[in-house]
Amino acid sequence: MSLVLGIETSCDETGAGLVRDGVLLGEGLASSADEHARFGGVVPEVAARAHVSAVTPMVRAAVEAAGVSLSDVDAVAVTAGPGLSPALHVGVAAAKAYAAALDVPLYGVHHLAGHAAVDVLEHGPLPDRCVCLIVSGGHTSLLALGDLARDPVEHLGDTVDDAAGEAFDKVARLLGLPYPGGPSVSRAALDGDPAAIAFPRPMTGPRDAAFGFSFSGLKTAVARHVEAAQDAGRAVPVPDVAASFQMAVVDVLVRKALRACAERGADTLLMVGGVAANRVLRTEMERACAAAGITLRVPVPRLCTDNGAMIAALGDLLVRDGVEPAGLAGTAVPTVPLTGATITFPPATGEAAEFPLPVVPHAAAGSIIAP
Repeated sequence: MSLVLGIETSCDETGAGLVRDGVLLGEGLASSADEHARFGGVVPEVAARAHVSAVTPMVRAAVEAAGVSLSDVDAVAVTAGPGLSPALHVGVAAAKAYAAALDVPLYGVHHLAGHAAVDVLEHGPLPDRCVCLIVSGGHTSLLALGDLARDPVEHLGDTVDDAAGEAFDKVARLLGLPYPGGPSVSRAALDGDPAAIAFPRPMTGPRDAAFGFSFSGLKTAVARHVEAAQDAGRAVPVPDVAASFQMAVVDVLVRKALRACAERGADTLLMVGGVAANRVLRTEMERACAAAGITLRVPVPRLCTDNGAMIAALGDLLVRDGVEPAGLAGTAVPTVPLTGATITFPPATGEAAEFPLPVVPHAAAGSIIAP
């Protein structure tokens, strides 16, 4: 059984995890969210610098938590895309250094496939076929999954503009709530009435794409409501706005996910991504799935957000399934569709030239791989 090191640096979390045969042995996670708060969103260059500082300590933390030695690692998996370009390059460079110095295979994996794979750590192997709802800051998608390591991923529908998590961030700014917006809006909504304001349920009309998403118009509806209150000299009812907006998002996600399961004949729904940590979404999806006789699989909240465990979990599946590794040539792919679990590194040209990714000799890699 191989020990797989996973590295995640696609956005503002620096994650490392160690997985063997579907079991998470150790992990380390650092966030630079506080450094981005004053900007109201993630600044790629700030995130990249934070990753440079945190990646080695997080790998050390994972190794110590697992009670193993770095030399015990049999393979390395890294998020190769999608994500913020400077941030991805830091993780890929580190992963290449570890793989080269340890003389082990390297797997470049898709960030969203990692979100799906992480549930294996909690609930065991995925069923042969299931519907997956990925809902995060940058992505809202409905997928049909088979064997995650080998089968192609079928997109049933994706967001055409703002993802759900992005809409939460933008609504938080409209309401004067701090970044990150998801937790802020959810906290404010605790004191609000989710039925107070009849916000629209976008992309749910008879002529709309059955499994498509759009949250930009909902965000605009919130902005108009806030502006109307301010123009009339009234205080903005922040808790009611937050609760009503949150319920509108949840309602759309639940409706479309359940419809996808019904039309595909799937008896299992996998819900993953940062927004899957939202308490109201989890409660409403559990209620709807129970009524429809569908098994709902959702990772614990700490595994819903970006982390190294999910990348190690996906790498573990790839290693056990005998999938060919990526090798050490090439670079990250900041924009790449989800068609399968692995990403083939393209040649390091153009933009990537700013982030050279050499094969690092063991002696030169000491600052990165020191135990």
